[in-house]
Amino acid sequence: MATLFISDLHLDASHPQLTNLFLIFLKTHAKSADALYILGDLFEIWLGDDEPSEFAVIIQQALHEHITTNQIPTYFLPGNRDFLVGKTFAQQTGIVLLSDPTIINLYGEPVLIKHGDDLCTQDSRHQYFRRISRNFLVKKAFLTLPCSIREKMGAKIRLASQKRSPTLIPEKMDVTPEVIPKLMQQHQVYQFIHGHTHQPAIIYFPLHDRLANRIVLSDWGNNGNFLKVEPDGSKRLIYFDHTGKPL
Repeated sequence: MATLFISDLHLDASHPQLTNLFLIFLKTHAKSADALYILGDLFEIWLGDDEPSEFAVIIQQALHEHITTNQIPTYFLPGNRDFLVGKTFAQQTGIVLLSDPTIINLYGEPVLIKHGDDLCTQDSRHQYFRRISRNFLVKKAFLTLPCSIREKMGAKIRLASQKRSPTLIPEKMDVTPEVIPKLMQQHQVYQFIHGHTHQPAIIYFPLHDRLANRIVLSDWGNNGNFLKVEPDGSKRLIYFDHTGKPL
């Protein structure tokens, strides 16, 4: 038994291979976990729980079946792509929604978990969009719009993001290094897990009188990926193929 963490799957109806990878993950690696944590950007974009797409239903049913059949506690912490996942989605799937950040008890150790996009402080344009889009009144107003209008707006946002990404300096898209120790000191933790940057790593560094670690989760593409944390505290980033076989 172990606790698993995933993020940045960016599931989308136009990429069925990613959906298949996720379904295989739920049926193989995740079915015997102590718990599953999804740290944001499960979806490429989520425009509201009332989105009536066949793709959305497939993901909801898969999560519901996984949670009810295997009795695996499953937690969702929103990312910058799917922060509009709400209570209806949680009720229909059985997931538990978490705020960003959250401190969890992981086999007796406090661990800070986040999506991570707010740590990329050099990307001022994204931080501005984040402040506006996460505003309660803005979200409420957006969700009152017809689904057709939300879909058009979402398509424009995705297109703008795709055009902008190649022009960004890599350092601006990464976490600002000096933010990490300050954040961990603030929350009094020595372990930190996040996603968003698509730069998977397990990084150890001294923090006061102890050795701390920061784990960056991988995005998904041709293969799937998850962090596996054992009860003894050992950690591994594991990749698997379309059959679920570890690479």
